[in-house]
Amino acid sequence: MGILISLLVVLLCCLIIWRASDAFEESSELIGENLSDGVRGATINAIGSSMPELFTTIFFLLVLQDTENFSGGLGTTAGSAIFNGMIIPAVVILAVIGAGVVKSIEVSKKVLIRDGISLLVAEAMLIFLIGGATLRWYHGLILMLMYVAYIVIMFSTMSAPSEEEEDEDEDEDGDNPSSRLMALLTLDIQYALYKDEELTKGRAWVQLIVSMIVIGAACLLLVVACQWMGADTFTVPLLGEFSGFGIPVIFVSVVIASAATSVPDTILSIRDAKAGNYDDAVSNAIGSNIFDVCFALGLPLFLYTLVYGDITMTEEIVVYSSELRILLFILTSIAVLIYLFGKTMGRLKAFLLLSIYALFTLYIVGRSMDWETATAVSDVLNNIYSSING
Repeated sequence: MGILISLLVVLLCCLIIWRASDAFEESSELIGENLSDGVRGATINAIGSSMPELFTTIFFLLVLQDTENFSGGLGTTAGSAIFNGMIIPAVVILAVIGAGVVKSIEVSKKVLIRDGISLLVAEAMLIFLIGGATLRWYHGLILMLMYVAYIVIMFSTMSAPSEEEEDEDEDEDGDNPSSRLMALLTLDIQYALYKDEELTKGRAWVQLIVSMIVIGAACLLLVVACQWMGADTFTVPLLGEFSGFGIPVIFVSVVIASAATSVPDTILSIRDAKAGNYDDAVSNAIGSNIFDVCFALGLPLFLYTLVYGDITMTEEIVVYSSELRILLFILTSIAVLIYLFGKTMGRLKAFLLLSIYALFTLYIVGRSMDWETATAVSDVLNNIYSSING
């Protein structure tokens, strides 16, 4: 019963994040209308749709003020990066093929190489930077500076958008609810704020901020649900005491929280792909990963250590986080190779990516339950990590 309640709360969070992501997309499209193909997806869209990961990590660490819960933030960002790298491109491919738009999609090799290398560099830095049990303020600062460097490179190499790109989606109109009350109930943020008024850039920024607040509230609830699942027992106000899985929160967050916080990335990428913006669709997923690894993890780490001092993780959490970072780098490398192999991305690549993510999920479940095979894989990953960090 306790697990069911937790899952229902997670589903509610997914629904709120999904509805609020519509406002993310509308705002980011207008704000980033002058960015060239591939850059908007890797910057504006990626940052906006990655707010859930940032909020979730902040709530795991800063609000709860529990260094053990930082592993939940680490699990969310790493799990989200793997979800984005595997699930989103696969879903994008199957969505456009299933809709009969195209038989396969073609993404610019330049975009794939640029964002793929940037992501691998960020993940490699994460492995080398956080090599012990103690996390300090400059670890978070270095991660944030890496993201700033990535943004500078994006804008310095950006080409001017074509007229077709600037004019696209101008005629898109959705079905509006009959009243602001209905808009609030259905979380139609744009209609609730402005009704039928035109969305200007100034209003787009307000809408983006409001949608961030809504998603932030959902993420706080998501963190609570993940804590419930990981606990031996937990208490729900007015309902009483229930049993959880009794496993480290990092295992819950790496699958449950990461999938829930990746809803905006998935929706944005699918819509970009259906509109023919394949570069933005894929670069949004990869760019989100770079934001997750560098900023969504770096900012909470930086703020917490400045205010409360260094974070000292237990030996158990160090082992879990180390193997997760090595696994993240390995799976990202495999995903990038899959993207780059061949001229197009079709059903075969989609099913291959989905299969890899299924194996990853199976490993996480097995690791949390001490399955023999999963433990053996864990030993290999930690041996690799030990070799790298001496």
